[in-house]
Amino acid sequence: MIGIYLIIAFFISGTLFFNRNTKINNLLLIAFLLLQCIFTVYEYTHLRVIELEYFKPDALGILLLITLTIVAIPAIYYSHLYITDHHENNRSRGIYCSAIVMLITAIGVAYLSNHIAVTWIFVEITILSASALIYHHRNERSLEGTWKYVFICAISITLIFIGILFLSMAMRQAGSTDLTFNNLLVKAPVLNVFWLRLSFLFIFTGFTAKLGLVPMYTAGIDAKDKAPAPAGALFATVLMNMGFVGIFRIFIIISHTTIFTWANNVMMIAACLTVFVATVYMVKVKNIKRMLAYSGIEHMGLVIIGLAAGGIGYYAAILHIILHALVKSSFFFQFSQVYKVFQSKSIYDVGNYFKYNLTGAMVILIGFICATAMPPSGMFVSEFMIFSALFKAHQIAVLVLVMILLTMIIWAFGKNIFKLLFTPVEDFDDSHVPKINPWHSSFQFGLIGLSIYLGLNPPLQFVNLIQEAIQNLPH
Repeated sequence: MIGIYLIIAFFISGTLFFNRNTKINNLLLIAFLLLQCIFTVYEYTHLRVIELEYFKPDALGILLLITLTIVAIPAIYYSHLYITDHHENNRSRGIYCSAIVMLITAIGVAYLSNHIAVTWIFVEITILSASALIYHHRNERSLEGTWKYVFICAISITLIFIGILFLSMAMRQAGSTDLTFNNLLVKAPVLNVFWLRLSFLFIFTGFTAKLGLVPMYTAGIDAKDKAPAPAGALFATVLMNMGFVGIFRIFIIISHTTIFTWANNVMMIAACLTVFVATVYMVKVKNIKRMLAYSGIEHMGLVIIGLAAGGIGYYAAILHIILHALVKSSFFFQFSQVYKVFQSKSIYDVGNYFKYNLTGAMVILIGFICATAMPPSGMFVSEFMIFSALFKAHQIAVLVLVMILLTMIIWAFGKNIFKLLFTPVEDFDDSHVPKINPWHSSFQFGLIGLSIYLGLNPPLQFVNLIQEAIQNLPH
């Protein structure tokens, strides 16, 4: 099925690039969404079945593929609204739609890859397609954001490639050249520690560009800011999840070696620094999209803290990235409506949003509660599990530090959100404020509602998939 999916998806992407007819464009996007749904259902029903030798839909891949499909549907819908509202010409629309289809395809297949080199290939495809989306507006700022993204990501994939070379050297000394994750897990206890340590450092550092961790977190900040909001929603959620997949799969291999404790320390340091950096920027940032981007950086830091803490933190980490993807995508989708009202990304130019868009303001208020993990947010459950894992691992200093930093983030985030929602904006002519269709926020309410449901009352199948995803980690 993966082969058929890739052929059809690439064909649709190529056709969208050259097509100039609006009706055909819309039909192709609908066809792609149907393909994405069929592909997701098929892979779910063929769990653990190896395809094309290098792909295997395991529990983690299926969970994130389902999340991708759930987010992709409103992303395509809001992209259509965005293009219509901005009166995009046919050429610009074709490039955008082609790139977003290619991005979704590459992310989904990367989730299911069973070979680290194949994962690397699809990571590179996401860089190319994301770059086209960042440069969509064709101005100096988008050009700056694009070259920064390409430059940092080029370094990141180079680091991953070097890490793969070190890993292959360790495998050759173990008498194998097969770099599939299944074989790596089998050979893990006998791998050369020196080459494995180097490999982990390079692969982990390379994937931090996608996940949004120190040291390469800057790759995604400008990208999410400069790209259209529907594309930014994908960058801030499912694309970051792809970075998590890369780190998680190598982490499982490392967990069966003697350097596991050392790797945990490396990840814990990087994660704590990430939360600290997010706190510093959240306190001073005034650009709404960048504020949302740094909020995502903070959450990814918490995810890696959960992994490094171990125990229930493993479960919490996977739960958290899924819930975060649902909540943060709704924020970015809503930003299109905020910008439509105020024509600005600056927190100084917005205010009293409840007056101009009641349903949109409710999305932001509920989304804020969920993103800051306050009850009844589903992320309250996952963050509580992460804190419990830290406590059980006797990482009290880390626990205290993180709680202090999160308190500062909630204050900074809340200050800006309440300014947007309730404080009247000065020198704003509201006589020509466009009327926002309340139904345009329906997908956003659905995403937030799903995140609350999965956190507070997860279905048994959902729980079983997460538990299967972490079964190879030490408990």
